[in-house]
Amino acid sequence: MTEDPTALALREALWLTLQLASPPLLAVLAIGLVISVLQAVTQIQEATLAFLPKLAVMAVVLLLTGPAMTVALQGYATQLFERMVALGGQAR
Repeated sequence: MTEDPTALALREALWLTLQLASPPLLAVLAIGLVISVLQAVTQIQEATLAFLPKLAVMAVVLLLTGPAMTVALQGYATQLFERMVALGGQAR
């Protein structure tokens, strides 16, 4: 039995989403943990101390991984459109 093309595309989309979202999320998680430990040790409870480093790290990670993310999304979109054309040709 062949797999449903819609289910296959959805599974690949979810996997791609996980791959693209993990680097920024892991970086923000790591810097958030470091900042939280620093705040707990020094007892400085400043909101901007927690927010600004996360924002900076997120910007750096997105600048570094942005081109690779774009290539991955373009590859997925191209593959998806090719499959749609192939499925449309089979319907005749």
